[in-house]
Amino acid sequence: MVNLRNYKTAEELVEIERACNVTADMHITAMKVLRAGMKECEVAAALEAVAQANGCGLSFPTIATVCGQTLHNHYHGHTVKPGDMLLVDAGAETEMGYAGDMSSTICVDKTFTARQKEIYDIQVAAHTAAVRALKPGVPFKEVYELSCRVICEGLKGLGIMKGDPADAVAAGAHAMFFPCGLGHMMGLDVHDMENLGEVWVGYDGQPKSTQFGRKSLRLARPLEPGFVLTIEPGIYFIPELIDYWKAEKRFEDFINYDKLESYRDFTGLRNEEDYLITEDGARLLGKKIPLTTEEVEALR
Repeated sequence: MVNLRNYKTAEELVEIERACNVTADMHITAMKVLRAGMKECEVAAALEAVAQANGCGLSFPTIATVCGQTLHNHYHGHTVKPGDMLLVDAGAETEMGYAGDMSSTICVDKTFTARQKEIYDIQVAAHTAAVRALKPGVPFKEVYELSCRVICEGLKGLGIMKGDPADAVAAGAHAMFFPCGLGHMMGLDVHDMENLGEVWVGYDGQPKSTQFGRKSLRLARPLEPGFVLTIEPGIYFIPELIDYWKAEKRFEDFINYDKLESYRDFTGLRNEEDYLITEDGARLLGKKIPLTTEEVEALR
């Protein structure tokens, strides 16, 4: 059953590509309409209208929030203010049930602040490194660890982390900022066959890690042609987690808690794209949505 769904046929890819194209239009619409003074629900309504106009439903409940540090935040009641960032995670689903799944982080003002750009650029570096590493035979857990190291290296450059980035990732200190997985299989469900069990779908029967952060990695097995998956590293500043780990003096060799305190109100950000593993690498599915700060600002 897993193999029937993990390897996408040409006919399935046509449907997934359609879902991804509509999904991209949803995110581009959000980038164009967002203004200070709007409610989060107004942005969600605008992008969901794009799905409806294209004969699609939603592949999952839309996330459109200024509180990006709360993962899978479906509350849409905040009024967007100058200086905020809006994290959007949304996707279209075709009539046949095939899904798209993309995320974007949008500055409410015309441009990102200098501090927002510093963190955003680190996330883009992690995203780009992960995409470049996608090819058959590469265990996805290694792609995840690569993206984690890039995040740690970037945060070390800002003085938020310290020590060796590889050692920080091995110990699990990166999970302060990246407590979730890098991506998941996608197809007939936005998290394809997740209810069947991640051990079978994403791990080929091998046991999952129990380490905080790493245990949320939904896909770890070697990549194969025909796999369709998401790439979605994020950087999150979660006040409750900061307080919890600081009180217990966790990972003090890797985390500069004094510097981290000045970021506790930063919220969080991520960007997400969908990829097909090919015979010799990977191919982006759907239209390209703005990824870098410069690309996002060009639509603002």
